[in-house]
Amino acid sequence: MPADPRVKDVGAIATTHLFDMVVDLRPPADFGNGPSGRRILFGSAGGSFEGPDLRGEVLAAGGDWALFRPGGTMVLDVRLPLRTHDGALLHMTYGGRWTTPPDLRAAMADESTRHEVDPARYYFRTTPLFETGDERYAWLNDIVCVGSGYLVEGGVAYRVSRVV
Repeated sequence: MPADPRVKDVGAIATTHLFDMVVDLRPPADFGNGPSGRRILFGSAGGSFEGPDLRGEVLAAGGDWALFRPGGTMVLDVRLPLRTHDGALLHMTYGGRWTTPPDLRAAMADESTRHEVDPARYYFRTTPLFETGDERYAWLNDIVCVGSGYLVEGGVAYRVSRVV
């Protein structure tokens, strides 16, 4: 079958590093198994972010209203407030997927050592978006980002890139 003539080559998707972020987490709030899976809130207890064009702190509010599907994938639904080093407030939201292979689930369940598991062994990707009323950072309102997540002691971390 011939290709649709309306399809165009728009080039490969390219990214540039926006920042690295560490989010410290509160103890999880487990809502139990519902009609769509098991809902757990991982609340933010603070953290930091730093990159070439912005840096600051993750505020101790917000978090991830995660949904664990029966097949082992966690569906992320995150809202985090960030404060830049110069006082701007940023509203960061992202969805994503975190899939842990069956052979890693026991290791990932151990809170004392799960941050030692090589992140290349699981799939943890996000799609951050931003909102702010601060003119210095208004450019964030109009960009799309992607991120790779991994566990750290006491929380999670992300490498966030801007799609150019």
